[in-house]
Amino acid sequence: MNSEIRQRKPEWLRIRHSSGSRAIAETNTIEMMLKELRLNTVCDEAACPNRSECFGNGTATFMIMGRNCTRNCTFCNVEKNPPVPLDAEEPQHVAEAVSRMTLRHAVITSVTRDDLPDGGAGHFKAVIKAIRQRSTSDGTNVRIEVLIPDFRGDPAALSEVVSASPDIIAHNVETVPSLYGRVRPMALYQRSLQVLQNSKALDPLIFTKSGLMLGLGEAEGEVLQVLEDLVAVKCDFLTIGQYLSPSAKHHPVIEYIHPDQFAWYREKALSMGFSHVEPAPLVRSSY
Repeated sequence: MNSEIRQRKPEWLRIRHSSGSRAIAETNTIEMMLKELRLNTVCDEAACPNRSECFGNGTATFMIMGRNCTRNCTFCNVEKNPPVPLDAEEPQHVAEAVSRMTLRHAVITSVTRDDLPDGGAGHFKAVIKAIRQRSTSDGTNVRIEVLIPDFRGDPAALSEVVSASPDIIAHNVETVPSLYGRVRPMALYQRSLQVLQNSKALDPLIFTKSGLMLGLGEAEGEVLQVLEDLVAVKCDFLTIGQYLSPSAKHHPVIEYIHPDQFAWYREKALSMGFSHVEPAPLVRSSY
């Protein structure tokens, strides 16, 4: 990794931070609420480049089950320390935050918790139920999207999440199979495809979604094969974004992909059968 030449970011990756007084006030309000409710967001923990924009617009992606992940993916900025016990109040706190922010589309993701017997599936279910109950009480209709780990391929754990009837189940393949050993050493490409396929099989009315990063060293043909594999398991939605290395200790950026190439992948993906595709350098799976 250290032998790679660190490339300078191109113009199209410059981030325009929200700097207006309204955006700053909204960001401060959200940060205070998150602290009060003891909630984490993937916006902060994963060093998302869209954090200022989303907070400034009154949105956030909640990250449940703590800050510490049990996997060792080399692209991710989330902490790899020993996990902490689950917070039994977290489901209600997430529901409270969704209500206060008057969200119409709530995205819930998590760290991977291989230390838990069900991988945290029951906790996901509790969060979904809490949001639904609060939404009914508020008289709102919140769409719920959950971005789940692979639960080590446990079908019973996946079934637990599906039984709570989220509107969208997302699970990211992240990269092409040839890079899994360096980028996702504790994950399996086929297992991730199976999560998406089984989600759709358990409830055909639930939309499925996946995300792919570019610039890790993949070839164009490999990306197209991943798109075909996702269509084959009936994945509905797809995000494609540029990988940005969080630090020199993480997997390096091998290539910065031009926006025109993202647009080309969009046309290819739509022609293959995806219902919706969102590709751009700064697109992230929960964005």
